[in-house]
Amino acid sequence: MNTIPDATDVAAVKDYLMNLQDRICAALEQADSRGRFVEDSWERPGGGGGRSRIMENGALLEKGGVGFSHVFGDGMPPSATAHRPELAGRSFQAMGVSLVMHPDNPHVPTSHANVRFFIAEKEGAEPVWWFGGGFDLTPYYASEEDCIHWHRIARDACAPFGDEVYPRYKKWCDDYFYLRHRNEARGIGGLFFDDLNEWGFERCFEFMRAIGDAYLEAYLPIIERRRHTAWTEQQKAFQEYRRGRYVEFNLVWDRGTLFGLQSGGRTESILMSLPPTVRWGYNWEPEPGSAEARLLTEFLPPRDWLKGAN
Repeated sequence: MNTIPDATDVAAVKDYLMNLQDRICAALEQADSRGRFVEDSWERPGGGGGRSRIMENGALLEKGGVGFSHVFGDGMPPSATAHRPELAGRSFQAMGVSLVMHPDNPHVPTSHANVRFFIAEKEGAEPVWWFGGGFDLTPYYASEEDCIHWHRIARDACAPFGDEVYPRYKKWCDDYFYLRHRNEARGIGGLFFDDLNEWGFERCFEFMRAIGDAYLEAYLPIIERRRHTAWTEQQKAFQEYRRGRYVEFNLVWDRGTLFGLQSGGRTESILMSLPPTVRWGYNWEPEPGSAEARLLTEFLPPRDWLKGAN
């Protein structure tokens, strides 16, 4: 078993990620039926580049972005060395696919997924490397059926790697996508993993592929169940209010956003995850007992969505 990646392994990860971007964009274009992703290829002045694909004003997606990036350089940004001091003085490569889908219909949840690989090297020393990623769901008018389906797919993707993997990465997702300044979750979670290297390169790469491949299986059925549900302007306003929480998390807490901005990444590509319309209301509270209130009291608090489910 290959435990330490070499140049051929790094190239295989890049090939997979670019293919994953292609497959996800094709499937979401078919699901949308009207919208098309427009590609914006870019280069990073410090080394590397990527291709950002954006859809706006589709039949389903008000805005969606699927980005691939592969950046490299000789020095690490402060956000990285603060988290991993052993990276100081190393050259690095970081590559990944990251996506966010913001549907127009408030009954269709926002979804986010990311899979990534990082390697830092220094002459005379073994490389420091890891995989990371996951996917999470942010509903506005939540359905237990959708939440159970989302988590069932997450569990099934993790199952070949051990019974403890899903509970561990489910909890990590609940803990990570949490707005500490609001004391509330961003959504109903899913999976989040980072710094994964303890299984050796081949097994870790296999796990990353399993998570990347599971995203469409998790999201497309939810789209089809909810896309034709009628909605009101009041419900659209609530969606935009909750989107404000999405913005707050990405700009205040998200490690990927901070790394991208501090490492000289392309700002437009890093911030493509932000929703097209958003609102904040001072001290706004939903009506007790309403569907809006139920999101906060019944769906956002972390729970075992698969308890009693097959």
